[in-house]
Amino acid sequence: MPDVVQRAVDVYDGAVTQVPGGIKLRDPSKLRSAATDRLAWQAVFGSPGERDAARWLLWELGQITGARPASINDLYLARGRGECGGFTVPAINVRMLAYDTARAIFRAARAGKAGAIILEIARSEIAYTEQRPAEYVSVMIAAALREGHTLPLFIQGDHCQVNHKKYQADPEGEVGEVKKLIAEEVGAGFYNIDVDTSTLVDLSRPTLSEQQRVNYERAADITRFIRELEPDGVTVSVGAEIGEVGMKNSTVEELHAFMQGYNRTLAAAGGHASISKISVQTGTSHGGVVLPDGSMADVKLDLQALAALSKVAREDYKLAGAVQHGASTLPSDAFGNFPRIETAEIHLATNFQNIVFDHPKLPSDLRERMRGWLDENAAGERKTEDTNEQFYYKARKKAIGPFKRDLWSMSEDVRSAIAADLERTFAFLFEQLNVNGTEDQVHRFIQAPIQHHAALKPVLVAAADDPDAGE
Repeated sequence: MPDVVQRAVDVYDGAVTQVPGGIKLRDPSKLRSAATDRLAWQAVFGSPGERDAARWLLWELGQITGARPASINDLYLARGRGECGGFTVPAINVRMLAYDTARAIFRAARAGKAGAIILEIARSEIAYTEQRPAEYVSVMIAAALREGHTLPLFIQGDHCQVNHKKYQADPEGEVGEVKKLIAEEVGAGFYNIDVDTSTLVDLSRPTLSEQQRVNYERAADITRFIRELEPDGVTVSVGAEIGEVGMKNSTVEELHAFMQGYNRTLAAAGGHASISKISVQTGTSHGGVVLPDGSMADVKLDLQALAALSKVAREDYKLAGAVQHGASTLPSDAFGNFPRIETAEIHLATNFQNIVFDHPKLPSDLRERMRGWLDENAAGERKTEDTNEQFYYKARKKAIGPFKRDLWSMSEDVRSAIAADLERTFAFLFEQLNVNGTEDQVHRFIQAPIQHHAALKPVLVAAADDPDAGE
């Protein structure tokens, strides 16, 4: 049967050719065509052989064009040294309609010459959106190729979180599961990892150091683990967290307690590179708070605390600053505050999902099928006092994975209309966060080494020899 890799290459009709040891790109303009759409589809929905060939080809094309996975670590350390600043990096959780959403991000980024942008997915999101790390990286690269984005891609494992309940039952087993995921992520090209052991903070302890101890010890241990996974030439940007989102607001004293204990523990483990940023809690919650009529409650964000935490993180510990989670459902006039107070990074997720779910162009029959699926499969999440609007709002993300193919299969005019609204939202955020123009900072501080994925070749050869591959 035809070689499965050659079939993937053939989508570009001669613009890409196989050469000994890899591929040659003869006509970069062909990447900005429907051929890349087909390759992205194969990377997600193809048979095992087609999928692996598409992912390998997309990776190699990213290496050639410059749209390759990279760590933002050096840019963040430069910020900690005071060599750049005045912008807040948006970390965008691409949950839904991943390819179209990422294309909209890259269009907005190119228009504003925005380079300091993170694309991320959390441990929980990987499960309910059915996007494993290798798939996620492939889709992000495909979207970048399609839109002519040639800057490094900062792909992040968001909330690599230790589950508190599971940790109490089996501490080493739960931490082992987080490490297993991180190994998969780094292997796929996630060179930015947010370690979240903030769930282990014990506020019943008498001192701040004791409250944070399990948090900083486990964060240091996972940092050491990450350093042992790094490819040559890559220092993964690692973030830690001192306050669980939606819980008690963080304080400067807690930041000191964590950082002093973390640095002490990490030094004792061999002096590995430290974190580059620290996540804090200053009043937000993931997904926002939905009222009975489906509208969102106002958020009381403590900007003064956030500014103080970010300042201490930079000046005392040479980090990029503080990171704010749960920000996408804030009012539109709030985002300009973040660069003003030198917030290093904010995490944005739910509002982009909401744009898709609530879009007038979303087919009504698809919306009703998703709601029916939630009624059958997520009924346990409905609280007695919940209205239908509250239940569907809080639970609907669970339908993203089961309906992923249906969403990707919507007509082009529907997907284009949704993507246009997403693009306008991203453009607004990039302007408000002052990341337009940061491609110069990326060029100045980021070195993204070329890494070929020759390790996939044996898998691809085996797939090509399989008579069922690609059928």
